[in-house]
Amino acid sequence: MFRTRPVAVFATVGVVFVLLAGTGCHSTPKAANESVPDYQLPKELNKVTHPTYTVESPDILLIESTRTIPLPPYLIQPLDALYLYSPTTKGDEDPIQGIYPVEPDGTINLGATYGGSYRVADMTTQDVQKKLTADLRKIIRDFEVVVTLASSGRGVQQIAGQHLVRPDGTVGLGVYGSVYVAGMSLSQTKGAIESHLSKFLYRPEVSVDVYSYNSKWYYVITDFAGSGEQVVRLPSTGNETVLDAIAQVGGLSAVSSKKIWIARPAPAGVEDQILPVDWKGVTRRGKTCTNYQVLPGDRVFVMGQPLTKFDTYFGRVLAPAERALGFTLLGTTTVQQAQGNGIFGGGAAR
Repeated sequence: MFRTRPVAVFATVGVVFVLLAGTGCHSTPKAANESVPDYQLPKELNKVTHPTYTVESPDILLIESTRTIPLPPYLIQPLDALYLYSPTTKGDEDPIQGIYPVEPDGTINLGATYGGSYRVADMTTQDVQKKLTADLRKIIRDFEVVVTLASSGRGVQQIAGQHLVRPDGTVGLGVYGSVYVAGMSLSQTKGAIESHLSKFLYRPEVSVDVYSYNSKWYYVITDFAGSGEQVVRLPSTGNETVLDAIAQVGGLSAVSSKKIWIARPAPAGVEDQILPVDWKGVTRRGKTCTNYQVLPGDRVFVMGQPLTKFDTYFGRVLAPAERALGFTLLGTTTVQQAQGNGIFGGGAAR
């Protein structure tokens, strides 16, 4: 009786697990595509292009400025260079004609003949022209001078290269600050950047493209028949099908079944959209009717083998009982060996 009771108990537990396994826990969900006819779904031979791409974090944008001109009026700064020309000093031994650098203290030196240095920093070229004309007329009657900017020592920062879309949805533009671009198309992003730069530059122009698509993904979820589920995130490039998705994860595992479906995200309150896949038809017969095009956000789910899953659960239930019985058997055997060796009861009578 002692030996038959555990067998009966384990058999009863096994029957319960078999009943649970057959209650539909491992069945493929039914499709819920009444709102979208099956023939309209994008598949291997009738793929669709994705909607207009929207920029999201952490995409990397390639931004190049094609025109960066400072807003007028330009204020002269130290290390700039001015070109001065005075027709009234043409015949003199020391004419004013040439390039005059702006010293670090913000002045230009015209020489002792014309009164030495004059401060020009933070002035426009027109202001400098008026100032020099008024001051030098005290030295030369009817003095006239033309002032233009020869070169700028300060320069203008160019915008070029890769720009990461930050977690807050902005891209950095160096000294020009940041611009919010998340959720915008490329044309809208270009307009937003140019509008922001117009505060610093005269009619700025930039080109914008995506350098790295990092925000659009789909997922392949593999059920390991009671031993957990593996989730692999793959970038969506716009051309993947179910067969491509399974190939990206190395095919089906040893415990995978042929029950595969796509779970397509739907807004709250909308019925789930489940797209069952005929794996044998797709792979063995080349059928395309269920080799659906995978869209961003899709979950490609691969079900595990029901029998393997039952075996895994059943083994977990039996493991504690096996350990307990093994411990009991070990103890009984140890006691019997001890009694046979005379450790208990003084040994065998001679």
